[in-house]
Parts: sequence; C-alpha cells; structure tokens
Amino acid sequence: MSSKTMVRLTPRQRLSRGLKYSAVGPVDVTRGALGVGANSVRSSAAWVGSRYRRGRVARQLKADLTAAQSALAAELAAAQEVVSNIPEALDKARKSRRRGRPLLLAGIGVAVLAGGALAFSIVRRSSQPEPSPLPPSVEVTPKP
Repeated sequence: MSSKTMVRLTPRQRLSRGLKYSAVGPVDVTRGALGVGANSVRSSAAWVGSRYRRGRVARQLKADLTAAQSALAAELAAAQEVVSNIPEALDKARKSRRRGRPLLLAGIGVAVLAGGALAFSIVRRSSQPEPSPLPPSVEVTPKP
C-alpha cells in the first residue's frame, strides 16, 4: 500500500517548476509570480510594522529619559542643599558631643563585652564534640 501525499510547493519552487515545464508553465509562472509578490508584500508590511514599533519605543524611551533627567536634577539640587548645610550640622554636633561622650563610651564598652561573651560561647560550644544522632555501629556491651 502506498499513500499519496501532496507536497505543497513554495512560490519560488512553483515559479522554477513553471519555467521548467512548458505544459503547465503559464499557470505555474502566474501562480509563482503572484506568490513571490505576496511574500514580498508580507515582508514589507512586517518591516514597516517593526520600524513603527521601534519608533514608538524610541519616543517612549526619550520621554522616560527626560523624566529621569528632571528627577536627577531635583535630587542633585537637594543634595547640594544638604552639602551646603554640612558646616552648620558639624558645629551643632561638636557642641552636643561633649554631653554625650560618656554615654557613647559606655555604649561601646557594653557592645564590646557582649561581643566577647558571644565569641567565648561560640568557641566553647564548637570545641565540644556533638553526640551522633545515629545508633552505635558496634554493640556497647560485649557478649559473654
């Protein structure tokens, strides 16, 4: 048993076959030329569509870039204002630092002691071997 399957020809194959065979030539030449023309129109339409989409994306990116530039300019102005106020803030910090220095030193001492205690407990815990969660592989009591 043989099954007959009809293989569809592409427009280019149909055109070349039409030029090759003279009996079906005019029909195949016409169909091939129309198919090649249709493929060309489809390709051109796809190209125009992609150019249009790229243009829209470029316009959107340009608008986003403009918005980002204005936001960056506002942030820069705010940063310049903060930088210009630094000398005043340093003067205030120097004046208030004299009262808070003993508390700061006490806080640092407590933090150092807590860190030392934590390090000591970690080192001590890591030096003790952990018991195995598995049962022993050898019997502990010898048989008589």
